[in-house]
Amino acid sequence: MKRKNKSEQPARKRKKKELISEIIQFLNDNPNKQYNYKQISAALEVSDEERRTTLRYVLDKMRDDELLLETQRGKYKANNRNPVLEGRFERRSNGKNFFVPNDDANIVYISERNAMNAMNGDIVRIQMFAKRRRTETEGEVIEILERADARFVGTLQVQKDFGFLVLDSRILANDIFIPKGNLKGGKTGDKAVVEIVEWPERASNPIGKVLDVLGEAGDNTTEMHAILAQYGLPYEYPKNVEEAAEKILAGITPEEIAKREDMRNTFTMTIDPADAKDFDDALSIKELSPTTWEIGVHIADVTHYVKPGDIIDEETQKRATSIYLVDRTIPMLPERLSNELCSLRPNEDKLCFSVIFEMNEKGHVLKHRIAKTVINSDVRMAYEDAQKIIDTEKGDNSKQVLIMNNLAKQLRERRFANGAIGFERHEVSFNLDEKGKPLGVYFTEMREANHLIEEFMLLANRTVAEGVGKVEANKKAKTFVYRIHDLPDPEKLETLNTFILKFGHKIRTSGSNKQIAQSFNALFDAVKDRPEENLVETIAIKTMAKAVYTTRNVGHYGLAFDYYTHFTSPIRRYPDMMVHRLLSAYMDNKKSADQEEIEALCLHSSDMELVATRAERDSIKYKQVEFMADKIGQVFDGVISGVTEWGVYVEVKENKCEGMIPIRELDDDFYELDEKNYRLIGRRTKREYRLGQELQIEVARANLERKQLDFVLAN
Repeated sequence: MKRKNKSEQPARKRKKKELISEIIQFLNDNPNKQYNYKQISAALEVSDEERRTTLRYVLDKMRDDELLLETQRGKYKANNRNPVLEGRFERRSNGKNFFVPNDDANIVYISERNAMNAMNGDIVRIQMFAKRRRTETEGEVIEILERADARFVGTLQVQKDFGFLVLDSRILANDIFIPKGNLKGGKTGDKAVVEIVEWPERASNPIGKVLDVLGEAGDNTTEMHAILAQYGLPYEYPKNVEEAAEKILAGITPEEIAKREDMRNTFTMTIDPADAKDFDDALSIKELSPTTWEIGVHIADVTHYVKPGDIIDEETQKRATSIYLVDRTIPMLPERLSNELCSLRPNEDKLCFSVIFEMNEKGHVLKHRIAKTVINSDVRMAYEDAQKIIDTEKGDNSKQVLIMNNLAKQLRERRFANGAIGFERHEVSFNLDEKGKPLGVYFTEMREANHLIEEFMLLANRTVAEGVGKVEANKKAKTFVYRIHDLPDPEKLETLNTFILKFGHKIRTSGSNKQIAQSFNALFDAVKDRPEENLVETIAIKTMAKAVYTTRNVGHYGLAFDYYTHFTSPIRRYPDMMVHRLLSAYMDNKKSADQEEIEALCLHSSDMELVATRAERDSIKYKQVEFMADKIGQVFDGVISGVTEWGVYVEVKENKCEGMIPIRELDDDFYELDEKNYRLIGRRTKREYRLGQELQIEVARANLERKQLDFVLAN
């Protein structure tokens, strides 16, 4: 093999030093921006393959030496950080705590001895340590600026004169010590919510007091309330708010009806889940000619009853959303409103905010109007009832259902032709006994009856958003609430494509928005009913931006709408109530609302939606573990759904329950994580466990407190 000429080596080093200087200069010239490898390569005019390889190496080394910051995977910015930083503290039970700086730069490792007893979520100030070669970036908490809500959920263990809270989560390394006088009657085995009141500097355990005893661990209601409490979500409705709702008069006065468009004689129906009680939308249909129909989308007029700033509005705003656990709904509104006054129950006069369309047989909207109305629903249908009519073309009210379904199908076809993406996951549901114990698992999927309702709700939401947001070029739109979904990150698309190629699939990573969207739909069609279906869909959805509420409209990529909002579910979403109020004000020619105020409410609503989703997922996970708890030793077919350095996650095919095979159980070799290729690979045998691989597992352990299933390889 040819040896390198000695004179080449200093030249190579000089090249790297020059490259480092060029990179630092470029990033310092653009201190507030972040760039990926390709952008840096183009800016420095690095074109030949050898220099590109060198550039990749230099960027990695500069990141490790903290000459630059990797703000997210593959994106870099100048390192202008002060050695004293402010940000959020994230606690871990293994002592590997982290500090997340406000400037979204690299996280900093904080050992337990340097944590100053900071709690998870605290806003802190840290002092950075000098960077040591080949070590993590470290720091020390020097001041706690703002305490997070230090409340924890766990199980009590009570002694004669004191007790401890053993946490459900893995946030603290030590249990919480509770003096006898702070136990609030809690006894061993009770689930409780505990607040930390003190953490003496030299004490290993924080000191707390019981805020609420939830009940006996293992009881279904106790465990569901514990999940809500873990996320700081309400599990009871305040009595004073319920009392205020009870005082609202039920009748509709002739004066109120006179202000509205009276549609009580137009055929109207609701289609909802069979167990629903809060019907917040209804559809009406009236034939105008053999080829044109008037279709009304009628939404419960919640804001007629709930006024800005009243006690009900304050509670509703704080909650921001209803929460749907596996066995119960935690309503945003008091039940007096959600299930009675505002619910569009059949054969009752109800106040609505409506979008009324004149449509032809092709599903084209010829014109529309938005109006406050009064309706009287003729029929309450479950989705199954409507689907039976669609399948058989028979039954009561079949003519109306079939006409609306035909119009909805054409709306849907055009939406997908314009670039909408078909995100449709199978939802996991449970057959529960009277005590909440899961007897079986089943999956719900969207059918034509669901799509019928969906398309008209989408049409109403889009129409309302366009009505406010779509203005002439020289005019500024009034402040409004939009539901936006940003474009996918190109690098995430590349990563997704690399992953799905392992299953023989691919997507477009460049081209028009419409072309990329159509390639996603083609992917979803290709994986349907294949072993990797759920896995590929999950990863694909994670590639997408998160839909959020904001006053700054950028359109909704997934729906292929330039303008979109949420108008159709004010019983269960606070942003819909905001939209109703803004729309009503603008219809009365009132001035634009304060953007900062509305934006703050949008941010809060987006945050609460995310927290509620996490709680809902935890409740599903709990029931999955409970369902598998009596199946210890049984063997199931599964698919590897996640690969980490501590083991592989496996999803059982028949019930989608997910558990882990810990790395210690793979004892035939020393396995290392190959993150790039989503696999664990044996150092000696080269045996691999890769994402999407099918295998048989045996259920080994089920830990309900941790919501955790442990599997081992079968045989």
